[in-house]
Amino acid sequence: MLKILGRVTSINVRKVLWAADELGLVYDREDWGMPIRDPKVPEFLALNPNGQVPVLIDDDFVLWESNAILVYLCERERDFNLWPTDLEGRARVLQWLFWQVTELNPAWRYAVNALIRKTPGMDDPVKIERSIADWTAEMEILEARLAETDAYAAGADFTLADIALGLSVHRWFGTAFEKKSLPAVTAYYRRLKARDGGLAYMGEATP
Repeated sequence: MLKILGRVTSINVRKVLWAADELGLVYDREDWGMPIRDPKVPEFLALNPNGQVPVLIDDDFVLWESNAILVYLCERERDFNLWPTDLEGRARVLQWLFWQVTELNPAWRYAVNALIRKTPGMDDPVKIERSIADWTAEMEILEARLAETDAYAAGADFTLADIALGLSVHRWFGTAFEKKSLPAVTAYYRRLKARDGGLAYMGEATP
């Protein structure tokens, strides 16, 4: 049986759980990650030297990095509803998965730490505004793409990219600041939350 290590409050753990549920997988989840269970202990570092969640254990195979886990699960199950079979379709999914990690999420890091997590020392109003401005600029890129497809990030169909992006969009709407109107993103968020996985991992609230 698959084992997923990580706390449900982690955005990256929820990616993996949502994908596993979409695929109908049976798995055990074990709580790891602060403040529940310290992942910096030798036991966990032997599995992931970064000391971060999630970690997937499939018999003797251990994998970390949430987006890699998403692709692995689809390939493992030979289920291509979430992971297209054609080269261009897969490249488009990977494009948005990489963008979510390298461009979108870094933009909101300071604002989220200041406004949601109340991290000590991260309360500089200038840096908060800069983070919000950067975050908004990235969200405008997603807005343009969703206005183009009128559906999902990679095209007409729901894919792995939408699991990752959906959770980031959820964070956007869940952070308290005055936001620019993004109608295509708002419609997308509602579409995602109409799915069982979206409801389970993003809740019922609407923007």
